[in-house]
Amino acid sequence: MSSPEPHGSSGFTDSESSAESLDYQHQYTSTHDPVPPGEGGSYNFYTHPARTSVLDANGELLLDPSLRLGPAPAATSTEMDNPVTQGDMANVWRPTGSLPSFSRAFDIFSVDSSDDRFFVPSYLRGSTYVQKLEEAYNTKLEAQKEGKRTKGDGQDLSTPGLSTTPLPPGSHRGILHSVLERTPYDGDDSLAPLPIHWNPGDMWQSIEVTPNLLGLKYAGPKSHHERDHEASAIRADNFMPPQCGIYYYEVQIISGKRDDTTIAVGFSTRNAALSRPVGWEPESWGYHGDDGRCFTGQNIGRPFGPVFNSGDVIGCGVNFRDHTAFFTKNGQMLGVAFHDVTRSSLYPTISLKKQGEEISVNFGQSPFVFNIDDMMNEQRENIQNAIQLADTSHLEPGMNETDLIQALVLQFLQHDGYVETARAFAEDMKLQKEALNLNPNVTVDGLNIKDDEDANNRQRIRRAILDGEIDQALDYTNTYYPQVLRDNEQVYFKLRCRKFIEMVRRAAELSIKYDAKRGTELGQEMDLDVNGSHGWGDNMETDGGDHGAELTKLESKMLSYGKALQAEFANDPRKEISKSLNEIWALVAYKNPLKEPQVSHLLDGKGRVTVAEELNSAILSSLGKSSRASLETLYAQTSVLLEELRKDGGPGAFVSLQDVVDSIQPSQQV
Repeated sequence: MSSPEPHGSSGFTDSESSAESLDYQHQYTSTHDPVPPGEGGSYNFYTHPARTSVLDANGELLLDPSLRLGPAPAATSTEMDNPVTQGDMANVWRPTGSLPSFSRAFDIFSVDSSDDRFFVPSYLRGSTYVQKLEEAYNTKLEAQKEGKRTKGDGQDLSTPGLSTTPLPPGSHRGILHSVLERTPYDGDDSLAPLPIHWNPGDMWQSIEVTPNLLGLKYAGPKSHHERDHEASAIRADNFMPPQCGIYYYEVQIISGKRDDTTIAVGFSTRNAALSRPVGWEPESWGYHGDDGRCFTGQNIGRPFGPVFNSGDVIGCGVNFRDHTAFFTKNGQMLGVAFHDVTRSSLYPTISLKKQGEEISVNFGQSPFVFNIDDMMNEQRENIQNAIQLADTSHLEPGMNETDLIQALVLQFLQHDGYVETARAFAEDMKLQKEALNLNPNVTVDGLNIKDDEDANNRQRIRRAILDGEIDQALDYTNTYYPQVLRDNEQVYFKLRCRKFIEMVRRAAELSIKYDAKRGTELGQEMDLDVNGSHGWGDNMETDGGDHGAELTKLESKMLSYGKALQAEFANDPRKEISKSLNEIWALVAYKNPLKEPQVSHLLDGKGRVTVAEELNSAILSSLGKSSRASLETLYAQTSVLLEELRKDGGPGAFVSLQDVVDSIQPSQQV
């Protein structure tokens, strides 16, 4: 799309032609949730809303616990009574008071729209960048839940004059709603979000954006003033993250005149004006459909590929590793169009010029026409080959690879307290070496095992926790290492919470056995009654009754312990303490939490492993030893190095430690 006029002929300066409207403002609601223990002096274990809202006075469940209750959207001002359209979102009022400071990486999670749901483009699946983005998504959800909890029964408990009196069973104080807005991105985040849709706040006139923000249509100039500009362009909401290594998106040409489609596909920085075709302005790069030329920073392009029009799908990709940009057409690679692409923040950009031109974009929400996955895999293989070919001869000589791996595994087993496993592993390695030794006169040295008392003590403590015997683990710890729990209050708190969880677990398991036995006995008694024998009530004082008494006793102990645990940490101001207590209180709201997916994960055996590892690390630190095994340190150091190599789209963007771990074939089980 060459221009007969020189650069700047549109009559507008770059600054005048850039859109200066606000970014979209998005909102979400904060809803009622139980008051965390320790916040407000009126908190009581038995009258806590987590129990009273779902249990009647007799402790029976009022609601089906399998149902999830979701808040209905509501407004906080009369200004919000009328529906807000996408085009009006830029003018959403700003609430008073301070707002939480969230990363722009969370923007995609604060929009209550099906079009803004978390998605992963196929070619980025398994990448470290996406894994971190998903972690940020989960963290955001947790933060929202925590924000709801701090509102309690719909009131801010930190505000003077508000009542914190427990409510009657089955009641609540209503729902408090707040509005949060997206803050402008300051360019400092290491975890930038993926582009999701077009940004109506960053476009030139005459473009109509579809409600889902993925489609564009050129409506044509409406005044003499608007006819002066040479095209209308729009940028995406977020820039292409270099941590991806390669970023790619596709545009489908829905409507355009044959052999005269003036649509341009490409990318630009925020500094590029939007009143001219993509590629004509400095810091913009574009592939034009009317002449097949590619342009960068000027209105004189060079021949690149075929023209495109209605029905074609044009793909645009940037390889941040070698600073090149490429284009595809209908699934076929057209080649590299630009070299030495700047390292600035680059936004997907489209420009339209003639009335009726219409496009739709795919940022990865659906499968691409071009097989970008194979291209990404090829890049990963190239990096892996380069790693394998790296010369390590100049490094300091040490153990060979086999001996190093065996030493790392053995040290890990000893470090984590698997004393017997470590001893068996060392013996097995020695037998293998002896079997491979062809010279009977050469003595084979085995792996060194330090059978110290501390290792045996840590093994006893670990075994007790993994068996669910928390009291025994506490006794061992206080006997062998009395100072550890005093110096590590967080570990002590987690052990205390784990004891409560184990009590709930045992009560739930006993309840299942009791219910099963009652069902069996009831069926037998009904059969006997039909045959003229005694009634079922004659057998009430049987083993079933004994199980019932045992269950009642255990539940009583559980509630007494829960009350003592709550009293011990009731005045602790830390949010993580309140959050943990809130979670375990939720267990008592269900007749059998083992069968409830909302809370059953709290009873999972993996929680025992986590507590055991944290206590083991605390003990090692108290002994002046490293709290991490050498294998863990090696993994952490490699992760840090890859993170450095991942910046600006370097080779680290194509390497994932998790992929390496997943590629290891599991050894055959004997």
